[in-house]
Amino acid sequence: MSEMIGAVAQEAMEEVDAVVVGAGFAGLYMLHLLRDKLKKRVAVFETADGVGGTWYWNRYPGARCDIPSHHYSYSFSEELQQEWTWSEKYAAQPEILAYLNFVANKFDLFRDIHFQTAITSAIYDEASAKWTIQTSAGKRILAKFFIPAVGTLSHANIPKFKGHDSFRGDVYFTGHWPKEGVNFKGKRVGIIGTGATAMQAIPLIAEEALHLTVFQRTPNYAAPLMNAPMDPVLDQQAKAMYPELRRQAWDSFAGVPFERLKPSALEVTHNERVAHYEACWNDGGFSLWIGSYQDILFDKRANETAAEFVRGKIRARVKDPAIADMLCPPVGQTYGTKRQPCETNYYETYNRDNVTLVDIKKAPIEEITETGITTTDASYEFDCLIYATGFDAFTGALFKMDIRGRNGQMLKERWSAGPRTLVGLAAHGFPNMFTITGPQSPSVLFNMPLGIEMHCEWIAECIEHMSENGVASIEANEREEDDWIAHVKEVADASLLPEATSWYLGANIPGKPRVFMVYLGGGKHYKDVISTIAHNGYTGFTLDRQQRLTDAPESVPTA
Repeated sequence: MSEMIGAVAQEAMEEVDAVVVGAGFAGLYMLHLLRDKLKKRVAVFETADGVGGTWYWNRYPGARCDIPSHHYSYSFSEELQQEWTWSEKYAAQPEILAYLNFVANKFDLFRDIHFQTAITSAIYDEASAKWTIQTSAGKRILAKFFIPAVGTLSHANIPKFKGHDSFRGDVYFTGHWPKEGVNFKGKRVGIIGTGATAMQAIPLIAEEALHLTVFQRTPNYAAPLMNAPMDPVLDQQAKAMYPELRRQAWDSFAGVPFERLKPSALEVTHNERVAHYEACWNDGGFSLWIGSYQDILFDKRANETAAEFVRGKIRARVKDPAIADMLCPPVGQTYGTKRQPCETNYYETYNRDNVTLVDIKKAPIEEITETGITTTDASYEFDCLIYATGFDAFTGALFKMDIRGRNGQMLKERWSAGPRTLVGLAAHGFPNMFTITGPQSPSVLFNMPLGIEMHCEWIAECIEHMSENGVASIEANEREEDDWIAHVKEVADASLLPEATSWYLGANIPGKPRVFMVYLGGGKHYKDVISTIAHNGYTGFTLDRQQRLTDAPESVPTA
């Protein structure tokens, strides 16, 4: 009997070199590097039943990338770059998901991914310098490295309105959309939120629904995406010059080159400035936001010139002046200090007879009822209710796991005043844990696939260095962590971005500390910083070469 119990315990404790959490862009590449390049044993855990990460869950109508397709892709494989052909200038969710499935098949990644499995806890043991990982399937895994690749925008923010469980109709969350889709034909639909996600979904839902009521708290500045089918000639040109495209991307602030970028909106005449804004507007995407003038995110006077230009565009596209006023951010609300949404026919949607816009800043939502929503001004009845209320960015998905580092300290407690990392890759008190595009890295203000590759390659090289030099653990030093956090704040404070009530600061989550979580020094400079750290023997980190006592499963605490 005792032999049987021992066999079961041994079977329950699987040991690998690394556990990776998530099978999106980051998790897939991390698996490829560690398993295929370094020959490590890797287990990837994913709560979905397929790969894709954010592109698996965000299947809402209109879901689409706002980075051009040739740039929003992996650069690590020239063969992959030549084999895959994008059908649109800006890829839609189904195509990006198909691309990631193609990548997973091409590099034989599926065999090491455990789907429909969440990580419930990850506990570090100092004696063995390893992590014990507990899964929702009841398995315990011992791993030297714990690598959350959970994404920055993967944990939905769902406001708890009074009566939020009362509604008897169908309820949908844009960040967790049904795989089979939703039929809105003949339905009265309410949607809460007018951020980037809602701006993509609203025009398509309005075309199908009997009536759509949009509940807007804060109007947003947006620019047209200007999407189009991929021109085969342009596609072949891009494939022929991919090395140059990638070089241009790395030389740019945000990982996407913009040829029109000029120094100052205040150093040109009014007519020159408007003509330049017009050209950027017609380019589409982020051209106006980060490709027009460098000073619009740093100087309020320069910013207001761009803000008024966008307000003029909104007024020209919306027929009813009262509705246009509701959609126009007021003077004083800076442009681009929140991530600029990119839209297609969003403003024209409010010219439709079956669309109603409700200002919930003037008339707040009082209650979700059995039949709809009651504000301080009126009651609205629906068949369907949609929450397009964004994400608990950066930390939400991490805090869902019970992560405990040195001395049993919980990550959530350590970060109670805001996230604390060294260059967004590691945290003091949590040895051998790496975060990919974590807080205090360029993350969401850099082209994500390139930023992910940069982080995954740094982590893989660090693990290789540890293996070759007999290093048991690596941990960020607290002093250098403090210095980096101060530097991130200093750089951010030189811009206008911290003035906005944005998810960059966690301002969309009640009770969340207001800490700016993105490094604004630009991807090129940031890459130099982390490369220098590695080149100098991982300065800012403590590397422990001491031989640990035992790797035996019985010495590892249970979750």
